Amino acid sequence: MSISWKHPLDRSKRLPEPVRVSEDETEDETEGRTSPRTPRWFARPAARLWRCAPPPAEVRNFHATLADYAPTPLTELPSLAGELGVRRVFVRDESCRLRLPAFKALAASWAVHRALAERAASGADPGPVTLVTATDGNHGRAVARMAHRLGQRARVFVPHGVHPRAVAAITAEGAEVTEVPGSYDDAVRRAAEKAASPDAVLIQDTAWAGYERIPGWIVEGYSTLCAEIDEQLASRGVAEGPGLVCVPVGVGSLAQAVITHYRSRPSGHAPALLSVEPETAACVLESLTRGAPVSVTTSHTTMAGLNCGTPSSTAWPRLRDGLDAAVAVTDAAADHAAARLAALGVSSGPCGAATLAGLRTALTGRDAGDRRTSLGLDATSVVVLLNTEGTSANPHLATAP
Repeated sequence: MSISWKHPLDRSKRLPEPVRVSEDETEDETEGRTSPRTPRWFARPAARLWRCAPPPAEVRNFHATLADYAPTPLTELPSLAGELGVRRVFVRDESCRLRLPAFKALAASWAVHRALAERAASGADPGPVTLVTATDGNHGRAVARMAHRLGQRARVFVPHGVHPRAVAAITAEGAEVTEVPGSYDDAVRRAAEKAASPDAVLIQDTAWAGYERIPGWIVEGYSTLCAEIDEQLASRGVAEGPGLVCVPVGVGSLAQAVITHYRSRPSGHAPALLSVEPETAACVLESLTRGAPVSVTTSHTTMAGLNCGTPSSTAWPRLRDGLDAAVAVTDAAADHAAARLAALGVSSGPCGAATLAGLRTALTGRDAGDRRTSLGLDATSVVVLLNTEGTSANPHLATAP
């Protein structure tokens, strides 16, 4: 079984794709601050005109039945708004979601629920099954937690380089963990092979040809996060919604959910959507640049949860048509952003802080004015940064600068 794929037929209308791209690096590796060089950047503002179908409404209702469910905080940071030249900046704090230190539990809980319900309805053996997945850390732990709660087994494959404390956290949930001597894509292949047995179910958060149903449920699970943000912004006097949402990207499933949420509104205000990836694993940025999904060779990054080399096949059409812009950032920039958020009282690992690093990168340095215009930002804009993990989710987090 191979995870190479061609993207499925997309029935959505495609729009012209004016693109602005640069391949130069932009961050000082020791300081994490922006240099005058132009960042790796893609822009297509026409994405704000594209529309798609909304996510199913029953996902939020399901999450509300979970014992540990509560909306996570949306924290306003006025000092960041002043630094970035916008009216308001809010950070979505996913450092404690369903008692886990990252947002992944939303998707894992819904996908496991749907997969087990479908299996039961099919008349399959009612006995325990093994939930199998590959992970850089947070997704695997969330699947393992759900398996334990529901009386199922869990088998989790991790790529080489996942921190021992992250592996220990998955093991503590009762999962059997296997380290794969290769990349995240290699771990996905191994997981898919293991899940071929009749008493196993693959709960993977990336899709490829022939494996798209469960990844679709993963994406649906994240819709709760977006619905919560809408309600919280409205309670803060932002009923029209944000002007920009910044989302960290690995294979693109969370970004797919964010795009689906904001591009499914038939009329009215449409925010700009900016994806942020590590420079060492910018598979979505590279795919957008080329106009077709591609795999990239990855290397070590402190943004471990974003260290993915291939976009999800089901995410790709939405990423292609619905993202306004994409940017890549260095580890130094993400670590610096995490330290800045910590100083402001927000617990963030490098993956979550990547959104602040990406926004800083976009709004500073050479041609920053053009990038600000592409994102439609001005002094009246409201920005939401998705901080997808707390510090305990990612043991690689640097403590300075």
